[in-house]
Amino acid sequence: MAPPAPPAPPRSLGLAFLLTTLVALGPLSTDLYLPALPTLARVFASDAAGVQLTLSVFLAGFACGQIFYGPLSDRFGRRPVMLAGLAIYGAASLACVFADSIEMLIFARFVQALGACAGPVLGRAIVRDVWGAAESARIIAYMGGAMAIAPLLGPTLGGFLTVLFGWQSNFVVLLLVSLLQFAAVVSRLRESNVHRDPAATQPRQMLANFRRLLADRRYIGHVLTFSFSYSALFAFISGSSFVLAERHGLTPQLYGICFGIVVAGYLVGSLASGRLVRRMGGQTLLLRGAWLGAVAGATMWVLEVAEAHSISAILGPMFFCTAATGLVMPNAIAAALASYPAMAGSASALMGFFQMTLAALVGIAVGHGLAAGAGALAAAVAICTALTPLSYLALIGVRRSS
Repeated sequence: MAPPAPPAPPRSLGLAFLLTTLVALGPLSTDLYLPALPTLARVFASDAAGVQLTLSVFLAGFACGQIFYGPLSDRFGRRPVMLAGLAIYGAASLACVFADSIEMLIFARFVQALGACAGPVLGRAIVRDVWGAAESARIIAYMGGAMAIAPLLGPTLGGFLTVLFGWQSNFVVLLLVSLLQFAAVVSRLRESNVHRDPAATQPRQMLANFRRLLADRRYIGHVLTFSFSYSALFAFISGSSFVLAERHGLTPQLYGICFGIVVAGYLVGSLASGRLVRRMGGQTLLLRGAWLGAVAGATMWVLEVAEAHSISAILGPMFFCTAATGLVMPNAIAAALASYPAMAGSASALMGFFQMTLAALVGIAVGHGLAAGAGALAAAVAICTALTPLSYLALIGVRRSS
């Protein structure tokens, strides 16, 4: 007779904080070095599209890695797989520090992403393990609010690091962060997966699990709604440093401050979601956030077409776009995972694959579009925010209100 499975770790503020830092590793890895992108273009004699690949390739690696981390954690547990991801991330961050060409940096960023994606996919699964379906949306919303501190402060810190110590210092900081997280997971994180599936990593079972998810119209609807909302945010992440630096002449430090203003919208949306979800219901908040983003994205495009080329014409609409993302993301994630407690890792992994693949494609499009003009950024934001509520209406509808 097999011994009983150990209990899941208790709910605690300390666990929520640790998971927040692990989930934030991905955003921090993209946002910290954003002010250095124009510097990288000069150092490596590359154009905007080439340097932007360090972002899009990171998302591609992030997407691919999640497909494997989810099933591995469903079989072997969240903790050992998380430690493996952090080890890969640390080694790749060191390679980024010593990259001597844009091609080497792009490759190192891809490997770095393969490690970084362990944080979000396993962090979401651990929330589902510990807090259950009913409370997941509220916890993920509050985690999202706390996690916004990383992109809120990251570009500002990255701007000063780039000016004072060079672009490599951003990756030194990321290496140190990963070492601290590795130590924290070793000493503080108990295993949360008490329903391990020995067949989860068998190719036939993996395909069967993914087919089951892809056949679930409600799951796919939430995933696409979440992914388009995030892609609008990533369009700004990938293109804003070039638009604000070249069109408006902002220094890396000033760019970091402007980026922080936009990310503050995400903080507002996430905290509002955490406070309101019990009263209004996750689906209501999700749909209202989707429409808010669509209106803000359309406004940004109209201002661009009207040639209102001011910093406020970019930052104002994007503030509301990111606030909308703060409302959409936690509720879409919780709803997508709610029906799959025994395969939360796989469900989270497939969601992350869709999210990052779509965002990477949008980022590549923005990078190439900027060669024709700064309007590519506003166009990408407007399209993604418009597709957010349309995905919800097409696949989920408006009948459900909780």
